[in-house]
Amino acid sequence: MRSVLSPSALLPPRSGLTRGHQAWRDGAFRATLTACGVSVILLVAAVLVQLIAAAMPAIRQFGPSFLWTVRWDPVHSVFGALTYAYGTLASSLVALILAVPVSLGVAIYLAEIAPAGVSTVLSFVVELLASIPSVILGLWGIFVMAPWLRNAVEPALSRTLGWLPLFSGPPYGIGLLAGGMILAIMLVPIVSSVSREVLKTVPVTQREAAYAIGATRWEVIHRAVLPYGRTGIIGAVILGLGRTLGETMAVTMVIGNRPQISPSLFQPAYTIAAALANEFSEATTDIYVSALIELAMVLFVITLIVNAIARWLVWRLAPRGVVSA
Repeated sequence: MRSVLSPSALLPPRSGLTRGHQAWRDGAFRATLTACGVSVILLVAAVLVQLIAAAMPAIRQFGPSFLWTVRWDPVHSVFGALTYAYGTLASSLVALILAVPVSLGVAIYLAEIAPAGVSTVLSFVVELLASIPSVILGLWGIFVMAPWLRNAVEPALSRTLGWLPLFSGPPYGIGLLAGGMILAIMLVPIVSSVSREVLKTVPVTQREAAYAIGATRWEVIHRAVLPYGRTGIIGAVILGLGRTLGETMAVTMVIGNRPQISPSLFQPAYTIAAALANEFSEATTDIYVSALIELAMVLFVITLIVNAIARWLVWRLAPRGVVSA
């Protein structure tokens, strides 16, 4: 005869803990997780406090003018962060303009159009691009991209759009455009990979409903898929922007490392991360070291502001009734 198991036999054996012991374990587990969450906040606060403490001599000497002073002269102990902040933000903006359309195109193709086999292979290639060390991309930028920009791209832009300040001046190859392009190459795999995963989470019923009313594939993607994954795509862009703001080696090798503010993309520039990498070992005075640390604090604050704006945009653009991550 077939034996019939009672429902109690399917349950896991009781641990023998009393209700009080179980409540204590639940409380300890909750406290542990809370401590893990609070530790992240404390770590960020500790980093900021340490930066402020180390930068205090420069803060006292230069005051708020450090933020809008253009001159950086270690010989005369005059330091300003404006040129470095400009190079950081301008190169990141160029990278976003170049990389975001390409990244979205790659993500849409992989998630919506490409066959399964092609999507798997191309996804692997995209992730492989993200794993290339930045120093290798920097070397490629020096020996391949910079000569191509100097001999082909920048002269063509100068001939056709030279009346614009953005494309004026002699073509160097090494400059703000090269720095933005190398950052864009590093930005594409991050944004495209995350955006692809976001688009794949869109429910199939969303697409089927659009097809049911006669929408074309373009209309399905444009009106049903992209709006649904809008907040996730914004998060992917901000995730990539966070990397571009702090990228050091590849940008240092191709941006020219000249602290100046120029409207032309052909001119050399300097980023905060590149300045810290190049000059920290050469800082021989206390005020010089303190100014570099204050420069790092400026980069830290810029990153916080950018992420805060991103969270606000995600909140504003999120569909009503949906809580964004």
